[in-house]
Amino acid sequence: MERYYYLALDVLSVAFPLLASFDKRLRFRSKWPGLFTGLMVMSVLFLLWDGLFTALGVWGFNPRYLVGLYLFGMPVEEWLFFLFIPYSCVFLYEVMRYFIRRDVLRDFARPLSIVLLAILLVVGLFNLDRSYTCITFIATAVFLSYHVYTRTPWLGRFYVGYAISLVPFLVVNGILTGWLLPEPIVWYDDAENLGIRLNTIPIEDSVYLLLMLLITITFYERTLFRGHGDLSPADPG
Repeated sequence: MERYYYLALDVLSVAFPLLASFDKRLRFRSKWPGLFTGLMVMSVLFLLWDGLFTALGVWGFNPRYLVGLYLFGMPVEEWLFFLFIPYSCVFLYEVMRYFIRRDVLRDFARPLSIVLLAILLVVGLFNLDRSYTCITFIATAVFLSYHVYTRTPWLGRFYVGYAISLVPFLVVNGILTGWLLPEPIVWYDDAENLGIRLNTIPIEDSVYLLLMLLITITFYERTLFRGHGDLSPADPG
């Protein structure tokens, strides 16, 4: 049964969000076109990145927990990860948007973004010899700077949704990196990262998640043409 662990994590992560997508209040099913556009753009970029880092040994996968099917050198479970995990996170983002009526970070989103991208850029530039840290932090800073420059109106809501997504992320990614298991499903070469772990998770993974969701939600929001300020009780989001 161990060979199905990674696949089971993928399926369990998406099972409830997928079933709840047909809830009449959220109408999440009607927003799939933008979501899948975002997923497609993000997954192309991230799968190329993932494949390169797998080939270079920056990270890798434990065959003990894999079904044994590979596409272009990566296990099929990893391909599903880039569909199921961001799908579930965007669903949580939409749930948050429905139930939290106020844009609580509206006035702080831009200065928060400026501080965050500055920190990411500095850390990335000072760690050019650590490929995971360097590429993840600098790429996130560059993409975040685009949203600062264009004054993206939904950044405050994005940060709240990202914070909520960190909770299941810590569970799922914790298991992937060895929490509760004799060996990790996904291993990392710590010479290529800062060596700072959140439990068993490299801290870079939290920034990796931020970039993954920011790219996906950029295209998701682009198709909706909806207001991004405080919502009235009648507004479905």
